[in-house]
Amino acid sequence: MNASHFLLRSSAVALCVLALTGPPAIGQTQQEHVHAMGQTVMPFDLDKTTHLFRMTDTGGVQSVVVKDAQDKEQIALIRQHLRHEAEAFQRGDYADPLSLHGKKMPGVAELESGHRAIAVAYAELPLGAALTFRTRDVHMVTAIHRWFGAQLSEHGADAIAE
Repeated sequence: MNASHFLLRSSAVALCVLALTGPPAIGQTQQEHVHAMGQTVMPFDLDKTTHLFRMTDTGGVQSVVVKDAQDKEQIALIRQHLRHEAEAFQRGDYADPLSLHGKKMPGVAELESGHRAIAVAYAELPLGAALTFRTRDVHMVTAIHRWFGAQLSEHGADAIAE
């Protein structure tokens, strides 16, 4: 094996390891890690979009919108992803956010085990899409709020509380 082949193969292995994610690199904040690894879970570009989180008395609304209203490609990618996530969350499948944010993400264990008590609805927005989480169970409302808070913290500049 020559040196260039070894380097190419080593680079491919390193990229595979990165794709599987893990804790932030040394000197990297959790926010930098989430931004850098976002493309492993979300097909849209975090630099061209914003996550919005609004906590409500019955759960909350998570939206993703484009920064440029003319960016039809990003709008389509947002809609595709949130449609997929709505279906997964309704089944109690939170694997995507856990793969990005880590297995101990606040609120998620409760959301997974109590998913039958939560209605998750997908809606298209002019600049993207939204997921509405509704429940009458106060414990699930708390779990949704904890989960939203963790996402707000870890997405940093890519997210806004409404």
